[in-house]
Amino acid sequence: MTILNLRTKHPTLPPVLAAVVLLVILIIMPTGFEGALTYQNADRVKAEVLATDESTIIDTGLIRSGEQKCLVRILGGQFAGTEAYAINRLNGSLEQDKLFAPGDIAFVVVSHAGEEITTITMTDHYRMDKEAILAALFLLLLVLFAGKTGLRAILSFAVTILMMWKVLIPSLLKGYNPVWISLILVAVLTILILSLIYGLDKRSLASSAGAVLSILLTAGLGLIFTDLFQIHGAVMESSESLLYAGFQHLDLTQIFVASIFLGSAGAVMDLAVDICSAVYEVVKKKPDISAKEAIASGFAVGRAACGSTTTTLLFAYSGGYIALLMVFMAQGTPIEFILNYKYVAAEIIHTIVGSFGLVTVAPLTAITSGLLFTKNNFLQRFFNRS
Repeated sequence: MTILNLRTKHPTLPPVLAAVVLLVILIIMPTGFEGALTYQNADRVKAEVLATDESTIIDTGLIRSGEQKCLVRILGGQFAGTEAYAINRLNGSLEQDKLFAPGDIAFVVVSHAGEEITTITMTDHYRMDKEAILAALFLLLLVLFAGKTGLRAILSFAVTILMMWKVLIPSLLKGYNPVWISLILVAVLTILILSLIYGLDKRSLASSAGAVLSILLTAGLGLIFTDLFQIHGAVMESSESLLYAGFQHLDLTQIFVASIFLGSAGAVMDLAVDICSAVYEVVKKKPDISAKEAIASGFAVGRAACGSTTTTLLFAYSGGYIALLMVFMAQGTPIEFILNYKYVAAEIIHTIVGSFGLVTVAPLTAITSGLLFTKNNFLQRFFNRS
């Protein structure tokens, strides 16, 4: 069987093979930061909490400070089976502090000097098993409902996670231009993911072209309005910690701009698929339709879809700031003050600029789909002459 016949009979096979090869490469590829350990001469292992002592904890209203002493049995590493006391330090932060109870499984840091344990620090409750169960249930549902398409979705999901962790994050930490690195990564993932959906045909080309063009527009608007709003990238959570950790060379504002179109890329791809599929079905049912009519059909579908997808972004971004909005209302902060705060202005950029990408992807994908799917338009005549 020739490669051409294989591609015709199994259009998704080449993208699947490419994704599998990329997945294997990403799994074995180092990030370059494996040796950057916060704790030297320490094991990070699970431990079972056998008993606790809260006698030194001081309660002051909602604030708890002091130390909780925990008797733990270490469940891994070179000290597996050892019982020893561990310290859980409380810093007076409801966000960061945690209390343990007998029977809990926790992550601990076992500091040691040779064969002797020096200190054991309680890190957090162990959640990996629950996370694995939740992920397995989701993947099972996806496969049961979508079949082979679900398996390809899982593959694209895994590749996306590893591309973010093994390529994007290390590149940003090394000081590469955040906007260009993110644009390249999003473009590659967009083409790969849409090829996994459609295979190597005109639909993947049309939807990828529309999605990438709208993401480029979103990136440009993000650069412009971040500058106009005078937003510094330090508004991102934990961003200042990077500077204090020895990464003063990072351009946080450029990273913030990259986060704008990274955050909307998934919704952009989703809408591109909707518009592309709609135009394809119209042309399939009426092969002699003109490019203008096909594009008009895509526009009609896009108008209906844009309203819900832009609201989706609003819910996604504002959901993380419910507590902040409650504080503003509880304090009676005037609405003009709220809208002018740096954090709120940053979310406005995220939501509105991201929505620009969603609104523009519909007409752009409709145009690319109409030109690629229909016959006797200027684009087809150009390729025929070539």
